[in-house]
Amino acid sequence: MIGALNDLIFQLLDDYREQALFLIPIIAFSEACIGLGLLFPSLVLVAVASVLVSTETATIIQILPLAFLGALLGDHVGFYSGRWLGPRFHETRFADRHQRRIHRAQNMIRRHGAWTILIGRFIPAIRSLIPAMIGISGFNRTRYSVIDGIACVLWSAGLGVILVGTTSFF
Repeated sequence: MIGALNDLIFQLLDDYREQALFLIPIIAFSEACIGLGLLFPSLVLVAVASVLVSTETATIIQILPLAFLGALLGDHVGFYSGRWLGPRFHETRFADRHQRRIHRAQNMIRRHGAWTILIGRFIPAIRSLIPAMIGISGFNRTRYSVIDGIACVLWSAGLGVILVGTTSFF
């Protein structure tokens, strides 16, 4: 399935080279959004952005703000989904079965909330789950937005470093 997704993306890049830049926020959103992020590998964004830069279809300066925007929107969808789901989540059978783990995770979020957001942005396997967990825990919205904005800026800068490295390699 992932191979087919990659093939589709690269076919779209080839067919719609002029509009290919608009894939960047869509891919960044997809890898950050709860649910989609578990299915969408983060390597796709790096590969697509590298192709765009190396073929001179786009510059790193064009790509990074779009990646930032997609990531920020994806994170916020997860956060507000968690806030919306929060009260009902604790009444589910899943929550009943895993009460101890959920309680431990919520305590960790309360103690290390800012660090959880910052570090979670850089771990692909849990990147899309952290915002929802933070939202379920009742974390302050404004504080979340500020910290997540900082995390997305740092993540975008990291993407820029990777792109500089991959394009200079080719």
